[in-house]
Amino acid sequence: MNGQARALIDSMSNDFGTEAVGPLSFDEAFTLHHRAVFRTARAVVRDSALAEDVTQEVFLRLYRNLNSTPGEELLRAWLLRVTLNVARNTLRGQSRSMVRDNEYHKSNADGFFVDAPEEDFERRQAIEEARRALEKIKEPMRSCLLLKQQGLSYREIATSLSLKETNIGSLVARGRKEFARVYGKIGGKR
Repeated sequence: MNGQARALIDSMSNDFGTEAVGPLSFDEAFTLHHRAVFRTARAVVRDSALAEDVTQEVFLRLYRNLNSTPGEELLRAWLLRVTLNVARNTLRGQSRSMVRDNEYHKSNADGFFVDAPEEDFERRQAIEEARRALEKIKEPMRSCLLLKQQGLSYREIATSLSLKETNIGSLVARGRKEFARVYGKIGGKR
């Protein structure tokens, strides 16, 4: 194959999103890590549609920064670190929006609410109790617990949170113990 044909093939592969991320192409990185990124985003933002938006933003950032991302062995940790940051920023923006919306509704509406069925209410209440318990766990235990729940190794967690790998096991264990303690107190208040 002559040099012009090779250049044409190389330029065509760039047009179709197959740029390299270390030894992985963008498409391969997306296929391998989409589920983990989405689950992590959903664990933080607690909404599937919002988690899809966060996931899209994370992979857009990967695409824009192909040359500066780590190699294949640290790519997952990098993606999950970006996911945590984007998800937290999204929640901050959403909470500001909710405050504005609540103020608007207080000044302009009578507030009409329809009760959900009993089972749905109990399920939502249990989920909300778990969320409140999780929010009371201090960082970095909460992040370690969430990332371990997503199936990351201690090494990947340490890399994504910029912590020492030797500390991750104790942070996960303490986070689980703290979650059980706090969740028991919240659940017992009924």
